Amino acid sequence: MSNRASLIGIRRLRLGTDGQGVTLLVGFWGCPLRCKYCLNPQCLNKSAKVVNLSPKELYDVAKKDEFYYVATKGGVTFGGGEPLLYGVFIKEVLLCGANKWHTSVETSFNVPTENLILLKDYVDEFIVDIKDMDYAIYKAYTGINNSLVIKNLEYICQENLHSKLRVRIPLIPEYNDINSVKKARRCYMSSGLIISNS
Repeated sequence: MSNRASLIGIRRLRLGTDGQGVTLLVGFWGCPLRCKYCLNPQCLNKSAKVVNLSPKELYDVAKKDEFYYVATKGGVTFGGGEPLLYGVFIKEVLLCGANKWHTSVETSFNVPTENLILLKDYVDEFIVDIKDMDYAIYKAYTGINNSLVIKNLEYICQENLHSKLRVRIPLIPEYNDINSVKKARRCYMSSGLIISNS
């Protein structure tokens, strides 16, 4: 396993914010989106301070808190940036032993479907921030289109993986409104997807 990843941060002992139970949050560098209100702008900064770890090195950090994961049904949450750009790395972390804990990926889903397919059998939960499903709103806010997001949501439905998906639809000031959020909620709840408030 020679694969390494650039990480903008590792946060231990998080509770109730990133997946279930006590979690370790791993933030990856890099993202295909250019969101106007990006929560982690350092993931786009080429001069940002990053840590480069191997899958085994990251697993060794994670297992320090194994007692808390087991006690709370928690585990590791991969975020970013866009963690699905690092699918091979994440799979290797899980195969090191992290797959015995609950694993979540916080993602925009704006990645090739192959990246999702690589991890669908290894990850317990995909927490998807879809921004907005209206094409014009999405592009104005992120700078790119949402065709891959829609394709990946359709793939989840086709493969009957609804139970692994939690969708977040945020209210974005100056870009969408409560009506567009409600419209997206109705659409995806009717498909059996789990919608969370964000």
